[in-house]
Amino acid sequence: MNSKRITAILAILALLLMCMGGCKKYQPNEVVYVYNWGEYIDEEVNELFEQETGIKVVYKIYDNNESMYAVVKNAPGTYDVVFPSDYMVGRMIAEEMLEPINFDNVPNFQYIMEKFKHMDYDPGNLYSVPYTWGTVGLLYNTSIVTETPTSWNALWSEEYKDQILMYNNSRDTIGIALLKNNCSLNTTSEAELRVATADLIKQKSLLQAYVSDDIFSKMESGSAALCPVYSGDAISMISENPDLAYTVPAEGTNRFVDCICIMKDAPNKEAAEKYINFLCRQDIAERNREFTAYSTPQQQVYDALPDEIRNDPIAYPDDSSISKTEVYTNLPQETLELYNSLWNDLKNS
Repeated sequence: MNSKRITAILAILALLLMCMGGCKKYQPNEVVYVYNWGEYIDEEVNELFEQETGIKVVYKIYDNNESMYAVVKNAPGTYDVVFPSDYMVGRMIAEEMLEPINFDNVPNFQYIMEKFKHMDYDPGNLYSVPYTWGTVGLLYNTSIVTETPTSWNALWSEEYKDQILMYNNSRDTIGIALLKNNCSLNTTSEAELRVATADLIKQKSLLQAYVSDDIFSKMESGSAALCPVYSGDAISMISENPDLAYTVPAEGTNRFVDCICIMKDAPNKEAAEKYINFLCRQDIAERNREFTAYSTPQQQVYDALPDEIRNDPIAYPDDSSISKTEVYTNLPQETLELYNSLWNDLKNS
């Protein structure tokens, strides 16, 4: 074989190898499957993670804790990383659905504020990393609701018929009716839960809709007057429509922590831990804080915030306001079953 032919063959082989390298498909251990809330991450963060690590992110969204739970419960081995709220973390730990995190692989966990570690839902801090936190309050359009609502009863006002929105999930919606009646968000009293549901059934004729992520378009456009809302979403919507305002009613409210966890049957635990560590890094955590507008548990990010944000009572309420809040806890199985039954009664009424 002459030297020119050998050279040509070698060149072809080199091109094939380059193409194989450039066109390489991700192997199973080079993919992380992520399941998160809608509107809950800067769109470029996953791209940056892929560029830095070579690990592909397969990203899906859900609209509430209960729908996420149903999916992962019935489809084990589908996702690596999920973002449950505090009470759902507790439930998933109790049901052995979460994998302990090897924090040696998540060194950026050191930058999470101490007050968000060893929480009641994960007292050993084995299964979760705080992602964001906040409160639930009333968002209202000041061009329609001219006086600041002081009670959750505002969501039952005939004055705003067909202009009221409610969340399309059982824990938040039934919880608001419990607050209205001055009951604990974590009550296990069947009588209190049935009264709350009866109130919600009476409220249905006043509602424009039960909502999830469509709350943004409805409130920002001015097509609804008031609704319950998570504080981070309130900040985002107020920035788009200055007629909107946020208040926490006198009866008190829920204070929540949303977390990052690894599923027990995660296909790629090592990739999941790299992803969690990436989200805890200061520059990435700041990107997500700015995009979502939710309060950060990352100390470096908080310390670098301008005073106008750190002093914003919606994002960072003072101790007096925090004292009027209650954190959801995981409920006994019989109460969870009652919630499901009452929610079905409400939606089918």
